[in-house]
Amino acid sequence: MLSLDAPVSSVALRKSGDYVVTLGTRFAALKWKDQSVTTFVHVDKDKPNNRFNDGKVDPAGRFFAGTMAEEIRPAVLERHQGALYTLFPDHSVVKHFDQVDISNGLDWSLDHKTFFYIDSLSYSVDAFDYDLQTGKISNRRSIYKLEKEESIPDGMCIDTEGKLWVACYDGGRVIRLDPETGKRIQTVKLPVDNTTSCCFGGKDYSEMYVTSACQGMDDESFSRQPQAGGIFKITGLGVKGIPPHSFAG
Repeated sequence: MLSLDAPVSSVALRKSGDYVVTLGTRFAALKWKDQSVTTFVHVDKDKPNNRFNDGKVDPAGRFFAGTMAEEIRPAVLERHQGALYTLFPDHSVVKHFDQVDISNGLDWSLDHKTFFYIDSLSYSVDAFDYDLQTGKISNRRSIYKLEKEESIPDGMCIDTEGKLWVACYDGGRVIRLDPETGKRIQTVKLPVDNTTSCCFGGKDYSEMYVTSACQGMDDESFSRQPQAGGIFKITGLGVKGIPPHSFAG
C-alpha cells in the first residue's frame, strides 16, 4: 500500500512501465516498486479548493482528465470551478475549457473521430469532434439527456460495438446508450443507489466492473443497501470492452 498526500482520482498505465495518476490537482508519475510519486504539472493553482476527478488515456497516448471543486456533500459544491485538461507525452498540458461543475466520464469512439464527455451536473452525455493527430476537441453537442430516475451521469466506458455505458449516481444503475441515435438501449440495475463508474475487465474484457459510493449515507440508508461502497462484477452482458490505452510519456 502507498499513502499519498492528496486524493488519487484516476490511474492509467504508462508505456514505459508503472503508472500516471491524477493526485489532488497534479498530474504525476507513480512508481510502485520505489513507492515514489513525481509531479509532472500542477493545474488550477488559483483554486486551492479544487481536485481532479475522472481521467483516461486517449488512443494516441495522451492523458485527459478534469477537475472540480471539493464537494460539501455528494454532488453539492461550488459550481463552474472545474476544467478539462490533457497531459501530452512531452508533459505539457492543454486546458480545453473551464466552467465545469463535476468533470466525469470520458471515452473515444472506435473510429477515434469523436470524444465523449460527462460534466455530471449538466445531466447530459456530450460528444465532440476529436482530432487524433493533435488531441484537439471541437463542436460540443449533447447526445443524451438523463431521465429523472437515472439521476446524475458519472463514469463512462465504451464497448466493442461502439455503445456507451454510463454509471448513474443516485440512479442505482448502469445504462447503455447508442451515441448514433441518442437512445438508451439497456439498463442494468444494481443493489445500491450511488453507482459511480464502470469499466470492462476479465481475461477477454467481457466482464463489467461497477464501483459505488457510500459517502454521506446514514445508518438507515446503510441498512437498506449494506453493499454501498462495494465494487460489483456484471457477467453475461454479451458485449466486450476494449483494452485501456497507455500514456505515451
